[in-house]
Amino acid sequence: MTYCVGMRLDRGLIFMSDSRTNAGIDNVSVFRKMFTWSTPGERVITIMTAGNLATTQAVVSLLDERSKVPADRKPSILEAPTMFQVATLVGETLREQVRVHAGEAPEAETKFGATLIVGGQIAGMEPRLFLVYPEGNFIEASEDTPFFQTGETKYGRPILLRAYDRDMSFEDAVKLLILSFDSTLKANLSVGMPLDLQVYETDSLQVGEERRIEQDDPYYSEISSGWSEALRTAFHSLPKFSF
Repeated sequence: MTYCVGMRLDRGLIFMSDSRTNAGIDNVSVFRKMFTWSTPGERVITIMTAGNLATTQAVVSLLDERSKVPADRKPSILEAPTMFQVATLVGETLREQVRVHAGEAPEAETKFGATLIVGGQIAGMEPRLFLVYPEGNFIEASEDTPFFQTGETKYGRPILLRAYDRDMSFEDAVKLLILSFDSTLKANLSVGMPLDLQVYETDSLQVGEERRIEQDDPYYSEISSGWSEALRTAFHSLPKFSF
């Protein structure tokens, strides 16, 4: 399992992903799940992956290969004219790999499935954020749905729903995401550190702040312990129940 969040703000886009993969409690590994392609001054595209590791690695490798070697049939994600077309290409590549890994067996398709978050900006257009399903179709973030989650979503969702604000700063957005991930980490062992963070500022057309947050990161530790104490304080301040 995994946990990834892509969020759209007035200031731009922000991404965070964990790095744990597992095939059972005695077979846990660390693999990066956030990947970025850019042509500075022209476009920045970030993809986060969740699902079958072989499928997601094949998708990322194919997208990377096709961005370096001219394609015979269609443009690469570094050549597609719009972010919608980028999402379409990513969806087609994902669908292709799901079929390959599933051996064209429909009953096995879920096992080899994956879900991707795709976000970025192309010069002259607005930043856009998409959630791509294993079937290759996708939806786009909107005013009503300004962020996407993949993987183990339920534990970290409540804090996002309660505290998200489209005009919040990147700094506050990072704090919010850390709280969401901390809740998930405490509730599910299949999600684990380190966390990868990336910030993209609208119209910068270059990769922004990137950081890997390790288990012993001082800020993460301070936020995690502070949030636990704040919850306990809030709980005890609420009116008591009486029979």
